[in-house]
Amino acid sequence: MTATKWIVAAGTALTLLSVAGVAQAPKAQQPQQPAQPQEPVTWDRMPRMQLEASYAGPMKDTTIQRWRDPGLNVVCYLYVPFTAQHSPPTATGYVQYGPNIIGSISCVPVIASAPSNPAPTAKVTPPHTPAKQP
Repeated sequence: MTATKWIVAAGTALTLLSVAGVAQAPKAQQPQQPAQPQEPVTWDRMPRMQLEASYAGPMKDTTIQRWRDPGLNVVCYLYVPFTAQHSPPTATGYVQYGPNIIGSISCVPVIASAPSNPAPTAKVTPPHTPAKQP
């Protein structure tokens, strides 16, 4: 390839790359509409889940709790410590919890309960062992 052809090819490639870059450049942001003032969340007025059971957790001073959301028909299992450190109440009345090492939540939909008389299971017989020879 001659030097002239190489320069033309390189120039064409640079032009294509710059056009592609302009095409992918982010568009100017449109002014956002002012946010509607929202009513502050008041913990005392929030709906409650129903505590159904508490179990000892796998680590000392932890618990596993089963909570039911009757509106959504969901059961959640929480694994939490008995206590958690938090700040004194802020000016808004909220407390801030620091990072905790343990704790998790798992939620599952509630399915119809099993029938009261489950179907009998097949009897399992032990495998045959040969008789001992004297």
